[in-house]
Amino acid sequence: MHYTSDDLHDYKERVDEATDAIRDEIDQPPAIGIILGTGAGALAEEIDPETTLSYEDLPGFPPSTMEMHEGELIFGTLEGVPVVAMNGRLHLYEGYTAHEVVFPVRVLGTLGIDTLLLSNAAGGMDPHHDAGDLLLVTDHINKQGTNPLIGPNVDDWGPRFLDMSEPYDPALREIAEQTALDHGIALRKGVYLSVKGPMLETEAEYRYMRDLGGDVVGMSTVPEVIAARHMDVRCMALSVITDECLPDDLDPIDVEAAMAAAAEARPKLSRIMKDVVQEIGTTTS
Repeated sequence: MHYTSDDLHDYKERVDEATDAIRDEIDQPPAIGIILGTGAGALAEEIDPETTLSYEDLPGFPPSTMEMHEGELIFGTLEGVPVVAMNGRLHLYEGYTAHEVVFPVRVLGTLGIDTLLLSNAAGGMDPHHDAGDLLLVTDHINKQGTNPLIGPNVDDWGPRFLDMSEPYDPALREIAEQTALDHGIALRKGVYLSVKGPMLETEAEYRYMRDLGGDVVGMSTVPEVIAARHMDVRCMALSVITDECLPDDLDPIDVEAAMAAAAEARPKLSRIMKDVVQEIGTTTS
């Protein structure tokens, strides 16, 4: 798709309209945003909610079409710290453009968040990782064939040529690692490789992606991180490894087993997210 200046002008107007609608419904915009990925919805239950807004009720907001993705913004407190959680994200494989996928992130950035914590479900390509493990994303590889900065730049949001030498904030990663150490959580580290989906990969594709340097593979996160960094929002991402994608020993995915692996990782994910939020709240108060 070719994006014109008019297209991006209209897009920014939609973002501003949605942001204004949210401001009318909340008392004070939070500084921390959280994106709850597949299997991480339980963290939403630990937020003390003040205002919940459905995507469908916000002007210009694309609806989430996926099961297990509620499609709502939850404003409240986590560990006593104000947050907004995206309970349901958008994906390219749903038919959305990269700009539409990051529409909620653009809104949260315009609203004033300065930190974005992301979670996702991913397939593990490192033979030393197991289903049910939690991985701290240290870097990423974009194999989606698109990104949310294509087209004319919106200068109010960020620079034309975005530096991506450090997309995942070192200080946030350090907090996550210390939290894992304090609670005896085995926290893997590695590179998240993002594809468009929705089909899973062939043996040859897994081998190729592993050779490229990917440790886990998924269908989200990277567009959101690019958009957030474009708006100078610092990011941290955690991947729940739901299945093992080893090309020399590849089995068809077992959805029930993948969901069980996500459930196994859920308490670890929640613990780290809560401690990171609490630490941010302590250092900024």
